[in-house]
Amino acid sequence: MEKRNLLDLLKGNPYPGRGIVLGKSPDGKQAVAVYFIMGRSENSRNRVFVPTEDGIRTEAHDPAKMTDPSLIIYHPVRKVGNELIVTNGDQTDTARDYILEGRTFAEALKSRTFEPDGPNWTPRISGLLSPGGSFQLSILKSAEGNPDCCCRYFYDYDAPLPGEGRFIHTYMGDGNPLPSFAGDPERVALEAETPEELADQVWEALNPENKVSLFVRFVELSGGSHRDVIRNRY
Repeated sequence: MEKRNLLDLLKGNPYPGRGIVLGKSPDGKQAVAVYFIMGRSENSRNRVFVPTEDGIRTEAHDPAKMTDPSLIIYHPVRKVGNELIVTNGDQTDTARDYILEGRTFAEALKSRTFEPDGPNWTPRISGLLSPGGSFQLSILKSAEGNPDCCCRYFYDYDAPLPGEGRFIHTYMGDGNPLPSFAGDPERVALEAETPEELADQVWEALNPENKVSLFVRFVELSGGSHRDVIRNRY
């Protein structure tokens, strides 16, 4: 698979929706996790990321303008043990509960399906970052827009190469209905040396009208310490 420029992919897509990138820093010493959200409606745009004890959660920027919290208020990032869960919905909590019970990330996602927001049937995208830098990605999506069938795809990346990652997102672009992500997670270059640099680059590349919030974490593979960066539109 050709390695693509992450920033070019973002600049070329006005509405990738929500996205996850997992990989390694250029020096190979840090694991990298990126999660962003976008929105077209006032309700979707009325959000910010706020830090929690074990990750982040979404929160209404202006609670008075929140019309429907379902599907948009959740914990995108949660740490469980030495692993980090990153998802675009409340399946974060499902994965966390399963892992705490001694079951697997894949088992958790097999209990879930795509989002009930027809006619879009937004895919559920999820990632699990392990201490050594290996990671898993998954997407749960309708069968070409038909909600009668849920297609579940799982990807396992052992010992990812320095300076690259995999990028998965909910939509191929804007539209009505929104076209779901298709194909395998995209292989992308990760050239930034720090979480601040990567956050600046990704935030600048996201469509200015639709971008809402961004989270970036760099994790030291040698000791597990991490640095986070959050960018919010509001």
